[in-house]
Amino acid sequence: MKKNVSEQLVEMLISIGVKRIYALTGDSLNHFNEAVRKSGKIKWIHVRHEEVGAYAAAAEAELDGIACCAGSCGPGHVHLINGLYEANRGHIPLIAIASTINTNQFGMDYFQETNTYKLFDDCSVYNQMVTTPTQLPRVFQTAVQHAYAKKGVAVIGLPGDVSEMDAVQSESSTQMFFPKPIIRPNDNEIKALATEINEASKITIYCGIGASKAHDEILRLSEVIKAPVAYSFRGKMGIQYDNPNEIGLTGLLGLPTAYNSMHESDLVLLLGTDFPYQAFMPTNNKIIQIDEATERLGRRAKLHMGLCGDITETIKALLPYIELKQDNTFLDKQLTHFKKVKNHLNTYVATPGTENNIQPEYVTYVLDSLAKDDAIFTVDTGMCCVWGARYITSTGKRHMLGSFNHGSMANAMPMSIGAQLSHPQRQVIAMCGDGGLSMLLGDLATISQYKLPVKLFVYNNRSLGMVKLEMEVSGLMDTETDMHNPDFAMVATAMGIKGYTVRKPEELPETINQALMHDGPALVNIFTNPNALALPPKIELNQMLGMTKSMAKLMLNGKFDELYDTIKSNYKHISEL
Repeated sequence: MKKNVSEQLVEMLISIGVKRIYALTGDSLNHFNEAVRKSGKIKWIHVRHEEVGAYAAAAEAELDGIACCAGSCGPGHVHLINGLYEANRGHIPLIAIASTINTNQFGMDYFQETNTYKLFDDCSVYNQMVTTPTQLPRVFQTAVQHAYAKKGVAVIGLPGDVSEMDAVQSESSTQMFFPKPIIRPNDNEIKALATEINEASKITIYCGIGASKAHDEILRLSEVIKAPVAYSFRGKMGIQYDNPNEIGLTGLLGLPTAYNSMHESDLVLLLGTDFPYQAFMPTNNKIIQIDEATERLGRRAKLHMGLCGDITETIKALLPYIELKQDNTFLDKQLTHFKKVKNHLNTYVATPGTENNIQPEYVTYVLDSLAKDDAIFTVDTGMCCVWGARYITSTGKRHMLGSFNHGSMANAMPMSIGAQLSHPQRQVIAMCGDGGLSMLLGDLATISQYKLPVKLFVYNNRSLGMVKLEMEVSGLMDTETDMHNPDFAMVATAMGIKGYTVRKPEELPETINQALMHDGPALVNIFTNPNALALPPKIELNQMLGMTKSMAKLMLNGKFDELYDTIKSNYKHISEL
C-alpha cells in the first residue's frame, strides 16, 4: 500500500530519533497528525499555544540533541516564532514543520496565508517550502544536516494538499550524517598560545556553554597556571561543580569577583563563550578567545589572539607546552574575595523575610538544598534568572534551561514540559515569575492532561521585578509594573494540579518538600519580597544617580511606605552603593 507524504515525513522523523511532535492540530496539519497517529512511534503533544510547543521542543532538543514542533497555517506559524527564535539564538538543533495553505492558493491573499520565507528567515538556519512530493525527502535530509551542522532551527514548509499526496522515493541520500570532527588550533597557534600563557603572571579563565564539556581539562589548566575560573550563566552547570578555583559569574546576573578578576588580569582566556555584555569586558589587558565558530571571534572584545577549536581538544594539545606556575598570589586573592561575596549572598538566607515578603534568595536556597542531584531546572527570564544564577548549585548532573540568549518572558513552564516528557524519571523544577507564568497560563492544562510531574514554583512578587529595577536605576517611577495576580494555587487546582500557597518564611521548607515529594504535578505560589534588589557586579555612577532620583520621586509622590520597604529590605545593598 502506498504511503503519502505525511507518512513519509513521519518515517523520516522517526529515523533521526524524534519521539514527540509539539503542536496544536487542525486544518493544514490534519494529515500529518493522522500519520503520527498511525505510526504509533511518535507521540503528538497537544499544547494549548504553539509558542509553548516551540519552547518545549527547544528544551527537549537542548537536552537530547534534536526535537520537533509544528504549527498550522497563518496564526499557527506566527505563534511558533518566539520559541523558534530562542532555539535558533541558543544554537539548538530543532525541526519545525510549518504546514500551510494549499499550493493552488499561493499568492492569492487566501485565508490564513503567510509568507513562510519572510516569516522564518530570521529565526532559522534553513527554511524551505515543499511544493511537490519529490522535494520532501531531499528537503528533509538537507534540513536535518543544516540543523545539526549549524546548530539551529530548520523549517520545513508543508502545504496541506502536498501532505496528502503519494510519496516519492528520494533521488539522493536519505541517510543522515552526524560527523564529530576534532577541531583545534594548528601546532604553531598552540605554541603561540602557550607562550602568551607562560609569560603572563595574572590569568583569568572565563568559560561559556561551549566549554561545558571540558570541565576536567579546564580544571587541570587552572591548577597548572594558578588561574581563577569564571563562567557565564549557560556555562555554570558544566563548570561550577567540583571546582576549587571557581569565582562565579560576571555580567548582569554576575558577581563582583568574576568582574574584578577579569579586569585585574594580565591575560583573560575566553573559552567557548559568546558573552554578549561588552560593558563587563576588560579593555586594558590581553584577551585570547577560543571558539569553534570563527565568526564569533572578536565581536565582543578587542582580542590579542583569536583561535578556532573545540575547548577539550585545544587544552589537551596545549597542556604539554604549559609551564607550572608557582605563584598563588593572584589566585588566592580572588578566592578570598569570592568567599566574602558568598558570605554576603547568604545574608538573605539567614534572614528569610517576613509574611508576604519572603526573600527570593531564601526561596532559591531552600529549593536548591531540597532538589535532587540530577534535577533539571528551568528559569523564567528576569529576576528568576538572577536567583537561579546565584543560588542554584551545579552537581555535574543537573541542567538549567532558560531563554538566555533571546531573553523572552514565560519560557520556564513550557520548557519544563519538554524536559519532563523527554526525561520522565528526572525531577523537573520550573522557577516561574508571576509575570511569566501569567503570560502562558493556559498550558498548565497541558501539564495536567499528560500528568507530567513537573514542580512549578511561582516567585509571586506582584510585579514585573526586573523591569521595575530597570526603571528605578534609570531614575524613573516604576509605572505599570504592578501585577494583580489570580490565586495561582487555586488556578492550578482548577487545572488538576496540586496547589500550595506560602506566605510565611517558616512554612517554606516543609511546603517545598511536600511539593517535591508529591506524586504528580504541583504548583507552589510563594509570596516573595517585591523590593528585593539584584544588583550587577559593577555599579555605574549613572545607576546610583538613577536610584537616588527614583527614591526621590517616590517621596515626592507620597509613596513613603514603598520607599521605606525598599530601603529596609535592601539596607546592605543600598549602603554598598
